[in-house]
Amino acid sequence: MKTIYLDYGATSPVREEALHAMMPYFQLEYGNPGSIHDLGQRSSDAIQHARTQIAQAIGATPREIVFTSSGTEANNLAIIGGAKKRKHLGNHIITSSIEHPAVLEACRYLEREGFHVTYLPVDSYGQVEVKDVANAITEKTILVTIMSANNEVGTIQPIAEIGQLLQDSSILFHTDAVQYIGKVPCSVANLGVDLLSIGSHKLYGPKGIGALYIRKGVRIEPLFHGGGQEREIRPSTLNTPAIVGFGVATTLAVQEIQQESERLTALREYAWSRIHQEVKDVDLNGHPTDRLSNNINLSFHRVEGQAILLELNRQQIYVSSGSACSAGKHRPSHVLRAMGRSDEVAHQSMRITLGKETTKEDIDIMIHHLSQVLTYLRSLFI
Repeated sequence: MKTIYLDYGATSPVREEALHAMMPYFQLEYGNPGSIHDLGQRSSDAIQHARTQIAQAIGATPREIVFTSSGTEANNLAIIGGAKKRKHLGNHIITSSIEHPAVLEACRYLEREGFHVTYLPVDSYGQVEVKDVANAITEKTILVTIMSANNEVGTIQPIAEIGQLLQDSSILFHTDAVQYIGKVPCSVANLGVDLLSIGSHKLYGPKGIGALYIRKGVRIEPLFHGGGQEREIRPSTLNTPAIVGFGVATTLAVQEIQQESERLTALREYAWSRIHQEVKDVDLNGHPTDRLSNNINLSFHRVEGQAILLELNRQQIYVSSGSACSAGKHRPSHVLRAMGRSDEVAHQSMRITLGKETTKEDIDIMIHHLSQVLTYLRSLFI
């Protein structure tokens, strides 16, 4: 039985080129990049090369890239570190109601520390409106954090427009771009952001490594204290193999954006067209066109998404019933609830995310089994 992986929004396999680049740094080039001898300096050089690769991918300079352990840590560093550094200027933060838990929980932590957070609503497609950001700003606002693209429904946010709104202010602007980088062309200058989070494992790099872009001149408080690595913003012995793989994967993902985006958009539209025509009582969640090329989020009437996931899993077809970070938490999607869906509809959602290895044949096989699964599950409630 062929395994069909359709959960690239959760993670992706490490691509061959990245794995090959990483291997020497596990055993042969194992020097600590903080050491001044040749072995250590070769690791340091490899890290600097990867830093340059990631900077070039987003139109930044290498010194503006700080490595972290993940996109989650990058979000926490940006939000908590940025807010605490500017607490003397105000205590108000603006975010959206559909952010990733790494953003929402960081904001809730800051609320417990005395900050005030405004959680903006979204429209029925899951988009933030720029006017709502403008209306929420007060004289005490010090940080706005809005994700570039939603991890559950794939809707792309008006980041450049928000950046333009904030460009003449002293308010820090952060975006969680973990789902965005490698799928949509990105320039930090065009977006107008001060801080931008990236994760490696969403773009065919290794897990356990991420990065935070910090615009030149922006100061944030570190979350950790130690040996002074990463300009004392994120001290820790650097994970050389993961950083090397991250750099290679990012470069290749950006080089392939146009071709892969066109291919995945065509597959996405083919899949939705067939599902819409052949499967009854199904709704598409998220913006129909202004969305990530690989994301299809659906709600199937009268059937819980988790039940569909488990039945497809029996056929070795792997999808998601929501965010991977919410796995095991059987509660309605906060994203769909914010978009105006009921608890019942939110429970009926399923996320299909396509990737480099996805083929039209995979889509056909998935839809064949999906139709059978829905017929079976719905028959149980007749």
